[in-house]
Amino acid sequence: MAAETAVAPAPTPTPASAPVAPVPVPVPLVDGTPDGAPGSSTDDPPAGLPGAGTDVDADFEILTGRGRTAPSLAYVLRPRTYEETAAAVLSYGHGTRGAIARGLGRAHGDAAQNAGGTVLDLTRLARIRAVDAVAGVVVCDAGTGLYRLARAVLPLGWCVPVAPATRHATVGGAVAADVHGANHPGSGSFSRHVVSLDLLTADGQTHTVVPGMPLFDATTGGLGLTGVILSVTLRLLPVETALVTVATERAGGFDDLLARFTDPDPGHRHRYTAARVDLLARGAATGRAVLTRADHTPREALPARARRTPLAAPWSGPDGLPGLPGLPGWSVAALIDDLRARAMSADAGATGRFRSLASFLHPRDGFPHGGRGGFVRYEFAVGHGHEETLRRVVGRIAARGCARSPGVLKRFGETGPGLLSFPLPGWTLAVDLPASHDGLGGFLDTLDEEIAAAGGRVRLAEDARLRPDLVESMYPGLGAFRELRAALDPGAVFVSDLARRLGL
Repeated sequence: MAAETAVAPAPTPTPASAPVAPVPVPVPLVDGTPDGAPGSSTDDPPAGLPGAGTDVDADFEILTGRGRTAPSLAYVLRPRTYEETAAAVLSYGHGTRGAIARGLGRAHGDAAQNAGGTVLDLTRLARIRAVDAVAGVVVCDAGTGLYRLARAVLPLGWCVPVAPATRHATVGGAVAADVHGANHPGSGSFSRHVVSLDLLTADGQTHTVVPGMPLFDATTGGLGLTGVILSVTLRLLPVETALVTVATERAGGFDDLLARFTDPDPGHRHRYTAARVDLLARGAATGRAVLTRADHTPREALPARARRTPLAAPWSGPDGLPGLPGLPGWSVAALIDDLRARAMSADAGATGRFRSLASFLHPRDGFPHGGRGGFVRYEFAVGHGHEETLRRVVGRIAARGCARSPGVLKRFGETGPGLLSFPLPGWTLAVDLPASHDGLGGFLDTLDEEIAAAGGRVRLAEDARLRPDLVESMYPGLGAFRELRAALDPGAVFVSDLARRLGL
């Protein structure tokens, strides 16, 4: 990969977008395929198809989400400029199967797939265009990886304000899924920190979209169905060091876990809180967990020697985990079992330990997702007052005995403006289940019904199996989303396997 140090000028915002005047700071600009992006094809596209006779990389590919449960064949193009992206939308997005944008492809479901249609792989639109190192605002292309963005801004004393459990996500994908982290009660989801975004719509026009606009509410969490996000202006979080200070404690069961989560003691209020729940424990131990709380480490808390370079950090991956995969003599199942045991025991009861931002914010990257036949990420939310529903779901998954890794429980704060955004005030649990488990589909259908009856919802960005009859009750904003989408894109240019399956 070739690297540059010049910073391209930021797009000029509209008057409604509270203009930001970025102060250019030299940061690496990467052309070509970014780290973690799929390799490019060297085959020429078939004659007569979009991309034929041009320099745009294009080929037919079978795509899946990270769960590998719903593969579909699509015509994949990798535009390198905004102009190439607009031309692609106009030339073949209006075909019978439409188009959808895709980032690094690490969501578990089928939201970034388009069977028989076109997929725009945006990982080559990955420039960090400007950084205001004083105000903490960055302008970057939608294909910029969150991990790479974090590495670029951390030496300047800034951090990505909301980080999902995996580093393998793009900025555009974070907006389209309106991702959340373990700091949701205080920081909200990703869209709260978006100053503006540039959106390419079905007519080939680019619009600067800002908070307060209906199009912003439909696009944040809208799963790419309002258009292609080209660039994002994002407000960052100030940090003094590259570390977080972590405290862990054990919870002996479900009631103990929720009590620790909701402890009103000011000493237990932290920026980040999440729990790893043992979903194989039954009986009185159902819901036992390791609760982790963390805050960004202030500079004065570091040892004297470390204060000289407080923003220096290792970027090799999650701390304390073995090299994954390929350990001699290990099967994938045995490796997962070993990591599960480590996750439920390591450092439980420890306080004041330092961890790098990378390893703490992206714990999912430390666990392999092996097994033949793929896996289903089941992620749902229920509101406050429905803790008994949460208890029953945890108990039913534990009784089934199919979870191969701990579930992750977090609290949600206030709901954001996104019409299809996942968070609601209450609780969220995520667990990976082997797709080959006998009767899994019917079992999850019954969980869906129980969650919907409690006013909860399943996360669409990770879904590949939800029944369409439950979506409207789970997402009250769906009607408004459909109306706006129909007016903005009457020809349904932007469409995905998820949108067809659920009638979005």
